[in-house]
Amino acid sequence: MGHLQLPPGKKIAVNLGTDFDAQCLWLGGFNKPSPSYMSRGEYGAEVGVPRLLELYRRFGVKSTFFTPGHSVDTFPERCREIADAGHEFGHHGYFHENPTLISRDTEKRLIDLAFKTYKNVLGIRPTGYRSPYWDYSENTLDLIEEFGFDYDTSLMGRDVVPYRPRRWEINWETGNRAGKASKVLEIPVNWYLDDFPPLGYVTGGQTGMQDSDTIYKRWKDIFDYAYDRVPNPVYATCVHPQIIGQPHHMMWYERLVEYIAGKEGVWFATCAEIAACWVDDDRDRELMNAEDVRGVSPKPADYPIA
Repeated sequence: MGHLQLPPGKKIAVNLGTDFDAQCLWLGGFNKPSPSYMSRGEYGAEVGVPRLLELYRRFGVKSTFFTPGHSVDTFPERCREIADAGHEFGHHGYFHENPTLISRDTEKRLIDLAFKTYKNVLGIRPTGYRSPYWDYSENTLDLIEEFGFDYDTSLMGRDVVPYRPRRWEINWETGNRAGKASKVLEIPVNWYLDDFPPLGYVTGGQTGMQDSDTIYKRWKDIFDYAYDRVPNPVYATCVHPQIIGQPHHMMWYERLVEYIAGKEGVWFATCAEIAACWVDDDRDRELMNAEDVRGVSPKPADYPIA
């Protein structure tokens, strides 16, 4: 398969990705538009983002802020500060909508609506996409190709190496069949490298109270594995300003950034910079021209799952 051709002297590409979901996390994600949840999104914009910008500036980190159009429209000045600091913006839907719950037309309309916001407020057109839910509808891959994205970072078919995601024909009582690979490069994500599942508290649901030293060790171990054992890897993480911006979380995150920055050959890069380093091989090109299979066969009537 293809590989990353890292800059001279670099051993690993590191993207400290930042999902600036702000208030719309609680709209599209949890349907919780109460003043309390809106205040949590406000905290991300007014407290978390400035703390992250200061940390990234101190260590020379360039991040990719995957930012829904709703966050740009709600907190435009904060987004301009991010842009002025030299960080990349990635497309992250409009109001953090779940693509698996909406029609193709609605999914397409909201992707386009966010593009209009990025242009009107920031004068940019993001080249990378991250699904608000790290999930796809049956239409998502087609749509991100149609919109001309260079890369996606929503899927989990690898961990520390990019790849070309493939369509699949899903069969219940015969093997699944892999089909055509996408021209959009996948920079894989990983729930183990997302701060929200272990640290984001949601009343009546997600506990989000795990010990921060445990999270630091987990993220460090994954970095060490990639650094020591995988050629030309990418280490891509995901933090949310309203989560990581909390004082005790900033402490472990700063320790991690300091640890990574102290390693020889680390390249802090945006996802766009990483995607630009990808080199396809003959196998990649063959898969991109393979038969276009897709779809899901009917579920067996006697199988007891709704």
